[in-house]
Amino acid sequence: MASPEETGGGSGSWSSNNNNIDLEEAQKIILRWDSSASEEAREKMIFDGDRHEADRYLLAVDEIQRSMSSASISATAAAADGGNGEDSSKDQAQDKVNSAIQIAMARLEDEFRNILLSHTAPIEEDALTDNPAAAAAESSSSTSAAESSTAAAESGEEDRLSSSGGSGSQVLEETNLNLSDPIPRTGSSVSNSSGSYRSTSSIKELDLIPELAVYDLRSIAERMISAGYLRECIQVYGSVRKSAVDSSFRRLGIEKLSIGDIQRLEWDALESKIRRWIRAAKVCVRILFASEKKLCEQIFDGIETAAVDEACFVETVKGPAVQLFNFAEAVSISRRSPEKMFKILDLHDALVDLMPDIESVFDAKSADSIRVQAAEILSRLAEAARGILSEFENAVLREPSKIPVPGGTIHPLTRYVMNYISLISDYKQTLIELIMSKPSTGSRYSGDPTTPDMEFAELESKPPLALHLIWIIVILQFNLDGKSKLYKDVSLAHLFMMNNVHYIVQKVKGSMELREMIGDDYLRKLTGKFRQSATNYQRATWVGVLYCLRDEGLHVSGSFSSGVSKSALRERFKSFNGMFEEVHRTQATWLIPDTQLREELRISISEHLIPAYRSFLGRFRSHIESGRHPENYIKYSVEDLESAVLDFFEGCPVSQHSRKRSQ
Repeated sequence: MASPEETGGGSGSWSSNNNNIDLEEAQKIILRWDSSASEEAREKMIFDGDRHEADRYLLAVDEIQRSMSSASISATAAAADGGNGEDSSKDQAQDKVNSAIQIAMARLEDEFRNILLSHTAPIEEDALTDNPAAAAAESSSSTSAAESSTAAAESGEEDRLSSSGGSGSQVLEETNLNLSDPIPRTGSSVSNSSGSYRSTSSIKELDLIPELAVYDLRSIAERMISAGYLRECIQVYGSVRKSAVDSSFRRLGIEKLSIGDIQRLEWDALESKIRRWIRAAKVCVRILFASEKKLCEQIFDGIETAAVDEACFVETVKGPAVQLFNFAEAVSISRRSPEKMFKILDLHDALVDLMPDIESVFDAKSADSIRVQAAEILSRLAEAARGILSEFENAVLREPSKIPVPGGTIHPLTRYVMNYISLISDYKQTLIELIMSKPSTGSRYSGDPTTPDMEFAELESKPPLALHLIWIIVILQFNLDGKSKLYKDVSLAHLFMMNNVHYIVQKVKGSMELREMIGDDYLRKLTGKFRQSATNYQRATWVGVLYCLRDEGLHVSGSFSSGVSKSALRERFKSFNGMFEEVHRTQATWLIPDTQLREELRISISEHLIPAYRSFLGRFRSHIESGRHPENYIKYSVEDLESAVLDFFEGCPVSQHSRKRSQ
């Protein structure tokens, strides 16, 4: 049998090399390989054996087809001449030719199937990887981004939260947001997608079948299609290659799940499948489907005038492609909830990245439905992300927990929301393209007490996504302000607001992307709010305590030179002692998780308290010590107060502080 280079591959090429087979000999060759009449023919395959025999069989088919064509021309000419009637021997000869071509086509169909099956092997594991080096770098990048976005939730501050009384679980039971679940870690890289599709240089076509086998398949396909057996040829090809694609799907972990099956999955299971799908989809489109398309072109391109290669390719991969994209479609129309946002965005970004490859691989008109399905899924994923953001805003505003967190520490809602919007900022590039409208906010003129006011006049230059993030912080503060009113102690309410707004400020400062979108002007407003809460706390707590250390009311006859009323002075010391003891006992159990903030507030307290007490004690100590039982009135030295202030905001009773200091 001549090599592909020598023969070229067309049916004419075969006969030009050896045209000495006549019709009678051709019929004998065809009949000798009739598997319905010969045991030997059933057991052996022509293209598995002697290449010369395969060459002769194809030449025989060519001769049969030429004779059929000649007979057809003769019949047409006879009819044009008026028709003298066909000779019975000619009829018999024509019947033999027709029978021979049917036997030959059945045989070629079997040979075609056998060659495909013989050379269809699972794709090597290494080949089913979409750019391993890039995948490794992508994985590393995404892990770093996700870990940095959720670092605060796993810091020592979380330990402080859990040690402050443990009522967080009660709070979570009452909330619509599932705050007990961590913000989902992203399994793919932080988005850097753009609105325009990029080049398709990522496609990697494999040679699925050896060159000589491809040549044999093309030679058979040419003759089957020429004889009118296009449908049979495509069916055989599609059935074998579909099985090969299904095998690769299984190796990639792609399951045959209906849209209903996918929507019934628990989120943890679905999240894992989304990660697997993103990896598998890249391999399917860029390697598996692209390679199947190349094989179809190698075998069928240019045969007849119809786009046979396109039809064969679509017949082979349409089912698997629909199965692949049905998963993303099911996710895009599933119930929306905040924890799904980042996997939705991962899916969206993966599909944006794949769209140019999808359009390249499925460029045939018969594959329109696949391209349309992918584009519609992309649109629905974008809409799902917009809807989730809107629903998240509403959930933050309406989060209903009514149990105050112990010690005025950071509320779980604050941690959840700020970690969430930090991750949103990591997806800035994608979301800036998807979020095109401003948030629906309250207005100072609306008179709605359940929604905070927010005017956009001074924020007009910011993109809609930045406005949404600012709005989320506004409604978070609004909700927190309502929760602060659950505290009976006004001082604790102010401390609670200070802790939570300070946490918001630190999270904004800790994310370059978030800070850039929020802007320094709004960040200064937030900083002013937590400082105002700190001032309000000090006023509510210490104005009364310091009022005990005033001179007014201690002097007899209203003249400073007339002497001091010892009874009034004793009452003043007793009032100070009682108030300070209560503040000390109570506020030692309050908690400021941030070490620097805790120290700053203690210093501020000391700067007001210690000088005032030192001065008062210096002026009036002698009056008390000259009387009976001075220890009942002067209970604290200046050093005692300085030491006591160090107990404040540790989140545990004073007795535990004393043990800590003694160790």
